Amino acid sequence: MHGRCANCGARITFRYFAVELLTAVFFLIIWKAFPWPIAVAYWVFIALVITATFIDFEHFIIPDEITIGGTVAGLIASIAVPQLMVTDRRLSALLISAGSAALGYALLWLVLEGGKLVFGKKRIRLEKPTSFTWTRHGDDADFVVGEEKGVWSDFFAREKDQLRLHCSSARIAEREFADAILSFHYNRVQVGSENFELDQLDEISGTANEIEIPREAMGRGDLKFLACIGAFLGWRAVLFAIFAGSLYGSIIGLITLVVGRRVWSLKLPFGPYLAFGAITWMFFGDSVVRWYQTLLRP
Repeated sequence: MHGRCANCGARITFRYFAVELLTAVFFLIIWKAFPWPIAVAYWVFIALVITATFIDFEHFIIPDEITIGGTVAGLIASIAVPQLMVTDRRLSALLISAGSAALGYALLWLVLEGGKLVFGKKRIRLEKPTSFTWTRHGDDADFVVGEEKGVWSDFFAREKDQLRLHCSSARIAEREFADAILSFHYNRVQVGSENFELDQLDEISGTANEIEIPREAMGRGDLKFLACIGAFLGWRAVLFAIFAGSLYGSIIGLITLVVGRRVWSLKLPFGPYLAFGAITWMFFGDSVVRWYQTLLRP
């Protein structure tokens, strides 16, 4: 087929081959590293993790079919293979699996809400007055400030989120505003005491001096993804995945800042780094525990 779909003729990207190859390699490694009942459960887990990683890198989302479905699969696996939870009792394994899933979700929920309180807004003072445009496309819009472009819905994770533009000039519905603050909600923009419904507008433009962007510590899909990790690997893996994922993400983030251009619209998905942490634990968890115990010995 020469790298093209047999039905539509579209080119098949390298990503599909990479996912299949990576999955096959991990299946082989898992088969050689673990006894067969555990290996079968880990096959399911690694397939979920690889799929979630590639989707999150590309779309900044982890579907519920993977997170919630994966959590259910982990609970079932703990009953079928209680050794996953380091016990021989099926009921105990189920309770540990469920508790670990709840722990993972709860810990990241605390991080999410705490991060919103402390880092809920990002203020960027532009070096010089910079042109901006908001252009509606169906149910969404493009938001462009200078050379930076973002999708409107990506800025609003919560109903109460606001994006504020401090403008030297702005044009809304054929009206001109000078030295105005535009307070954008997802579906409307407020200028002073006036409100404009965004679904009634096609474009907003002007020149901005400062922008305040709402932001989240992470997406809610990450909470459910860590619950899935806990359901398969247990509570210790939850704690390790948070630590290792934060470490991996920080390293990649620093590299990105060093080798690339820093932009206000840059986003880093957290799910893949949780996945890397979970995989690290799956293969080296016991070694990590033994190493840590040696550090605690007098």
